[in-house]
Amino acid sequence: MQQKPINQFLFKDQKRGIELWIKREDLLHPEVSGNKFRKLKYNLQAAKSQKHTKVLTFGGAFSNHILATAAAANEQGLDSIGVIRGNELGGKNLQKTLEGNKTLREAVNFGMHLHFVTRSEYRKKHQLDFINALRGIFSDFYLIPEGGTNDLAIKGCEEILTEEDKDFDVVSVAVGTGGTISGLIKSSSVKQKILGFPALKGDFLQEEISNNVKKENWQLILNYHFGGYAKTNEALIGFINVFKEKYCVTLDPIYTGKMIYGLFDLIKNDYFKENTRILAIHTGGLQGIAGINKNLCKKGKTYLL
Repeated sequence: MQQKPINQFLFKDQKRGIELWIKREDLLHPEVSGNKFRKLKYNLQAAKSQKHTKVLTFGGAFSNHILATAAAANEQGLDSIGVIRGNELGGKNLQKTLEGNKTLREAVNFGMHLHFVTRSEYRKKHQLDFINALRGIFSDFYLIPEGGTNDLAIKGCEEILTEEDKDFDVVSVAVGTGGTISGLIKSSSVKQKILGFPALKGDFLQEEISNNVKKENWQLILNYHFGGYAKTNEALIGFINVFKEKYCVTLDPIYTGKMIYGLFDLIKNDYFKENTRILAIHTGGLQGIAGINKNLCKKGKTYLL
């Protein structure tokens, strides 16, 4: 059910001639939107070509990746297993968890089997002994890493940019695990600059991305994480709500919302040269809004519209 994303014009800064456009990868697929579709495309093809009947992956309770994997695997006729961080959510509490968690509920509706583990166990997700223990429970499966990033995911993300996108001077994207930006860098033209806005604190992704790409036409902008992964404040929530009202585009507060906020701030502070044309990649992830709103409402704070 793939659809072609559109490039939507947002505005032109009249003083300096800077244009901002947004690539609506969030419209790519009704359930597997944005970079999740790109990351899963070739992984699921590999799973089927290797004669696997099930895929296994990892994620938190509100993970975009978990829901996307469940939906995509279901569409491809594959069983799916989600190893979920937080064993207190399963067992006798499972029904209550599903009632209050749309992400996991929809994943189950797509046929995903949820396997809850403790946080200490979850940290072992890269260890061979832990993976082998999971194979002992679930038999054979095709392993997709947390967040979906591997070489096949990067290959899929190379397809985000098309020929018509080569007219843009700057391409910007939110960064989680580094897979999406790596694909963009590989497919970018020599004249383009790729800007990444990490959703996590720190510059540890610099080395990881450098291991994936040979080009040097990219930079990480580290000042717009709002305190770290899934952290928000009133300024960010207010910005996202005003943006939706003005441009009729919903942004998620974990990834794309922070990136667009950063771009607006950089434009306002004359970071870009005159007449720069910027293409911002909307990587989807809108289902995560429910989890953020749940926490904001508990605290009596302004929530996302």
